[in-house]
Amino acid sequence: MGEPSPKRVVSRAWAIRSLREFLLTLADEDHSMCRVANDRGIFCQGFRKLDDAGLRKHFAGIVERRPGVNRWQLEALGNQWELARQMVNQLPLACDVEQKEHETCGGWDDLGNEDLARYCGELLGLDVVVTPQGTLTPPDPAG
Repeated sequence: MGEPSPKRVVSRAWAIRSLREFLLTLADEDHSMCRVANDRGIFCQGFRKLDDAGLRKHFAGIVERRPGVNRWQLEALGNQWELARQMVNQLPLACDVEQKEHETCGGWDDLGNEDLARYCGELLGLDVVVTPQGTLTPPDPAG
């Protein structure tokens, strides 16, 4: 057996663009990426990454108007909030909105290069190293 091929080096922008393209196939007009990540236990984990107090803090405006809201209801309302923010900002994913607004999270800004590389592996099946500049040649999905 030969030595494993070296990991390909890709830029942060390439990794985000590639992940965004894939994640867009999972989210739809009724399911924000936060909801999808939460329900499937993938990517950033969505609302799941927050305990009840953290979720209530992130959606304090909703909680203020609906103080008796339970977690399930708050996640559903948070999903609608994320979808509405996508429409207002005319951005394709909650990750893009949150990168701009930094309300419930920092979107792509919350993810380090190592995180992006891991998600490229987990979601896209690509073994890459992510750097700010990367190289001129993106990885060949065929291997």
